Amino acid sequence: MSALVLTGAGIRVEDVAAVARDGRKVEVAPAVMERLDRARKVLDRAAASGQPIYGVNTGLGANLGTSVSGDASAFQRQLLDGRSGAVGDVLPQDIVRATMLARVAMFSAGGSGISSEVFVALTDALNAGVHPVMPSLGSIGDSDLVLMATLGRMLIGDGEADFQGRRMPAAKGLAMARLAPVSLAPKDGLSLISASAVSAGSGALAVVDALSAFAQQQQAGALTMEGIGANQTILDPRLQSARSAAGQKQAAQGLRDLLARDKAPMPTTLQDPLSIRCMPSIHGALLQAIDQARQAVEIELNAAADNPLVLGDDDMLSTGNFHTPSLALAFETLGLAIAQCAAACAARFIQLTGSGRNGLPKYLSPVGGASAGFVPLQKTVTAILAAIRHKANPVMLDFLAVSEGVEDHATQAPLAVSKCADMIVLWQRMIAFELMAAAQAVDLRDGLALAPATATIHAAVRALVPPLKQDRPLGVEAEALHAALTNGNWLA
Repeated sequence: MSALVLTGAGIRVEDVAAVARDGRKVEVAPAVMERLDRARKVLDRAAASGQPIYGVNTGLGANLGTSVSGDASAFQRQLLDGRSGAVGDVLPQDIVRATMLARVAMFSAGGSGISSEVFVALTDALNAGVHPVMPSLGSIGDSDLVLMATLGRMLIGDGEADFQGRRMPAAKGLAMARLAPVSLAPKDGLSLISASAVSAGSGALAVVDALSAFAQQQQAGALTMEGIGANQTILDPRLQSARSAAGQKQAAQGLRDLLARDKAPMPTTLQDPLSIRCMPSIHGALLQAIDQARQAVEIELNAAADNPLVLGDDDMLSTGNFHTPSLALAFETLGLAIAQCAAACAARFIQLTGSGRNGLPKYLSPVGGASAGFVPLQKTVTAILAAIRHKANPVMLDFLAVSEGVEDHATQAPLAVSKCADMIVLWQRMIAFELMAAAQAVDLRDGLALAPATATIHAAVRALVPPLKQDRPLGVEAEALHAALTNGNWLA
């Protein structure tokens, strides 16, 4: 895999996933180093002139009016130590790596004033696989300051690091990777922590996962249409053109491709329930929400969002560019779109496994009588949907004024992203259940010849879950199918 070359622009969510999960290396274009050096010279001149510079010769937050002099490196270390208040479960390695890449990418856009030595040290740590132990609780979205402090402290050899699957003191981790702790020049500590890199990095991974789950949902929906004998004329391109809703044409085209065959089967009904008939609209709305989240994340990944920000060759200004309301709103919207899609998925599962529809046996049980078949799983599906709906409740308005009222607005972006990521995992559990039920319906429909694509999907399900011939525990099989959907092995 070729290295990802940082130029200060053009970083996409797929790039973040490749670095965070696949170990893709990062290289830096020479123009980036020139940009960083120019910005650093502006910062040094401004500091030498006595100009008040936030976080260089002033305190932070409510201490804005406090002048700072003396050992600049000691003050930058103090900034890191004083803001190391994160607690809770440690973030997974892929999110930490995504955070590190997001911060490096943001630095590459210019304007931070970061020392080139610190920038290179961060890049080297990422490539070497030395990761800070980063607790998950502490950011309210006014940059991810408290969480990012663990990254800054690791680079100076303080705190803990994960390296080669082991947790150890950061200084030891750096030494084992043949890296040295860095010394902080003016503003370096602030530059390392004053960014929404956790939100942007984890958001990138969530978008990639949402795209994967969307493709799986399309597959499950198509297999349901086969199994239930749905009227496939709902996918006619003329119908999609008659109402050009966001994403609808693309979603319908994807379903048509999955169901494509020489001759479509005769439908069993004139009209199907709305969870089937309206799939293009429901899935299209989700596609639009995923695209909006992608745009919001990629803006952050390629943004100069520091405060204060170096502009051109002679100016530094205070800014609110670190604030991420658009990112938080995009992920709140994506969460609602996922919840809507998951609700339709659950409805299709209940249609498939109910009292018998379109010639299918009750509960999808081939033996009938007192057989429970798939119907007990309706409770599990309902429980999963309830968990999804709970997480769909917005959080971006839940904040208090802090730092003596200086920080009186917040976005809760990291929480909006993390609950959306949780919803994707739950949604994929729902998809697993729909795939199981749809495959069973296909097996129970005599004489059905599947389309090539849906035949492949059916075979993938059957490789993990055999047909139900008599009642047996299905939860373990649902877990196996869910694992295949989430670990990258599905239809690989």
